[in-house]
Amino acid sequence: MATAAELAALTRLDVSHDAALRETYAGAWQGLTHDEILARYGEEYTAWKRGEPVRRGGGELETEVADRAAPVVLHHADKLPDEGTLVVVSHGGTIRTTIGRLLGLEAHHWEGLGGLSNCCWSVLGEGARGWRLLEHNAGTLPEPVLGDDD
Repeated sequence: MATAAELAALTRLDVSHDAALRETYAGAWQGLTHDEILARYGEEYTAWKRGEPVRRGGGELETEVADRAAPVVLHHADKLPDEGTLVVVSHGGTIRTTIGRLLGLEAHHWEGLGGLSNCCWSVLGEGARGWRLLEHNAGTLPEPVLGDDD
């Protein structure tokens, strides 16, 4: 919410909050470091990294995250005037799965989008045949994304 508040202050526009855009719920993995997850849930982690549908720590599947987040984005995008801009602020995993869903990619290809560095953005536009990814992880010099899901 801090990023959205900063954008609101800069643009003088209102922010609306929607719980469907929240971070992926990772169940028992929540709050653990990468090393702790590997030590406690190594097989589950390895299966997830292979692209298998895994409820990390008993939490949400990536497809469930897209199921809740993508409709919110589409709802607000449908309300935009011609040439309007919608800014969606969320967490990297939620953004990646939502972009994958909007692009019509199969879930096992979403990882190919990579992660998002903090305070970076992606730009999508509507094309004749659906959504197009125009920019991804934009805003900083190329560097590795720090996180457990890359």
